[in-house]
Amino acid sequence: MNGKFLEGKTAVVTGASRGLGRAMALALGGAGAKLALVGRAKDKLAETQAMAKAGGIESEVFYCDVREEEQIAALESDVSKRFGNIHILVNNAGTAVRKDVADFSLDEWRLVTDTNLTGVFLASRAFIPHMKAHQWGRIINITSIMARVGSVGRGAYCATKSGVLALTKCMALELVSDGINVVAISPGFYATDLTAPLRNDPEKNAALLAATPAGRWGEPKEIGEIALFLCSDGASFMNGSDILSDGAWVAQ
Repeated sequence: MNGKFLEGKTAVVTGASRGLGRAMALALGGAGAKLALVGRAKDKLAETQAMAKAGGIESEVFYCDVREEEQIAALESDVSKRFGNIHILVNNAGTAVRKDVADFSLDEWRLVTDTNLTGVFLASRAFIPHMKAHQWGRIINITSIMARVGSVGRGAYCATKSGVLALTKCMALELVSDGINVVAISPGFYATDLTAPLRNDPEKNAALLAATPAGRWGEPKEIGEIALFLCSDGASFMNGSDILSDGAWVAQ
């Protein structure tokens, strides 16, 4: 792949303030894409933007709650005014509440479903017309290994990630004739801020590593490289796919 093969393109990355979102944004920017860094954590988004600037990447921060239709509409307008057409959308924003289904409040359930699933729908709906206009686009939806299995205390999370996977397939079929590829990435256990409590607990860390055939945590930059490949010409025939990156966890 040409080092700057995304030059002239703009990527919108939700949940770009840290972890996998930050890694994907910086990977796309490193290949020449202009970045719309989307999230709610102002300090963390500023850190991502500072990293982008240090790498010579053009970027802008946009504060948005992906659960809110009005905010997504404003985001589309603001990004368009700043960058023009949008070519790539990474739906990465997500959250989790760990409780048994019987213990969930309706507000907690809606927090997870509105963020993880409805947010993907709203952002995709907003930016698809840009991609249709120039008959080229990439939508990358971040799902999870939990889209494929059940897990105690993760009913809402598993349900939403399974929903994102199904939505990915449907969108791929709807948009393939417009030159738009829609692909999911399903990460396993990655070394991010969110998993720090697990990694810092010797007993839990050892148990998780023992359950992962690769015997290690994933590094965020690895997801960044996958996202970068999906935006390349080499991935032009990949559509509606789900890419597992989990150290063979699901293969067991």
